[in-house]
Amino acid sequence: MTPKIKRRIAQIRRGEIPEGYKKTKAGILPADWNVHILGDCLSRIEKPVEVKPNELYTQIGIRSHGKGLFYKEPVTGAALGNKSVYWIQPDCFIVNIVFAWEQAIGKTSQSEVGMIGSHRFPMYRPINDRVDIDYLISYLLTKRGTDILEHASPGGAGRNRTLGQEHFLKSKIVLPPIVEQQKIAAILTTQDKVIELKEKRLAEKQRQKKYLMQQLLTGKKRLPGFSGAGRDRLGKLFLERKKTNCESLEMLAITGTQGIIPRKELDLKDNSSEDKSKYLRVCVGDIGYNTMRMWQGVSAYSDYEGIVSPAYTILKPSSSINAKYFAYLFKTPEIIFLFYRFSQGLVDDTRNLKYENFKKIKVCYPPDVNSKPQSPRFFLLLTGKLACSGRTSNRKSKRKKLWCSFC
Repeated sequence: MTPKIKRRIAQIRRGEIPEGYKKTKAGILPADWNVHILGDCLSRIEKPVEVKPNELYTQIGIRSHGKGLFYKEPVTGAALGNKSVYWIQPDCFIVNIVFAWEQAIGKTSQSEVGMIGSHRFPMYRPINDRVDIDYLISYLLTKRGTDILEHASPGGAGRNRTLGQEHFLKSKIVLPPIVEQQKIAAILTTQDKVIELKEKRLAEKQRQKKYLMQQLLTGKKRLPGFSGAGRDRLGKLFLERKKTNCESLEMLAITGTQGIIPRKELDLKDNSSEDKSKYLRVCVGDIGYNTMRMWQGVSAYSDYEGIVSPAYTILKPSSSINAKYFAYLFKTPEIIFLFYRFSQGLVDDTRNLKYENFKKIKVCYPPDVNSKPQSPRFFLLLTGKLACSGRTSNRKSKRKKLWCSFC
């Protein structure tokens, strides 16, 4: 962001009108931007379908949160019954009036020509190029646009909140000139594609990590040049840390996805007790877990020193093991299943894994912390940054698939 733009934003926030801007009921806007009524920008398009009982018809649907259109399985005209349906017209703004409050909006294209939509999916075409559809969709996904859809959808929750089309068309929207609308929409569309590609890449990395965890942490795949394994009860590998009266330390939280983080980083109301004398100390290198949710995989390695609620259990690792290795191991389905088996409680909501039961569980693991399987190379493999070229020998492939057992 350039200094000029920063100064302009600061002026607008102070209520000052920068050069080339004007003050309107919608706020301070560029001089060539105007407030329009949607009904002056959009015209309803309808082309009813004369349904024939023996012909196949493909219906469209609209995803919430601006995720676009999808197609349903073709059905015969007889299956449609007396439902009013309309031919989809290209290059139209389309909305699901039942879930408009949830941003179930989209744009039709040539791909949908020949498909049909029910009366719940009205279509609108721009009048005299006053509005660009891609810009309109992006606008309606903003806070101001979402307010428009919600205010035009009175009623209770869910299916009772039907969009009032007359109310919707009387809503006001801020529009720049059409050329600027198109440029803004093009920039936002490009960013959406970049985000989509990065999300796909991230999902692939996560799948790769999950596969490596399954292969390496269960012994199904061994790194080249390594053999041997230890097998012990978790009680020999971890002691329970029960130190209290550490109120001066920072409050931490143990989460299922973010690991152990400072409590202040969670966007949640702080319901902790004022008296923290009974809160448990966590040291760097410990593993903490939610006693009531260990069977759901809520555990993590700590990079912080602090205190947590007594509802958690804190594990102090033996000097002969690598705690990070076990933090990954505790996330595998086989181990989580063991945590479930050893948790006590009549129903899932009351299941808890206290240390007395945790310590009875047996696991197999690579040699101690000085051995290469637990070296940084091993963790590079887990994160997918280093490929594994080793193969499991025939002798080792005959071992049991699960390296974990219980008493």
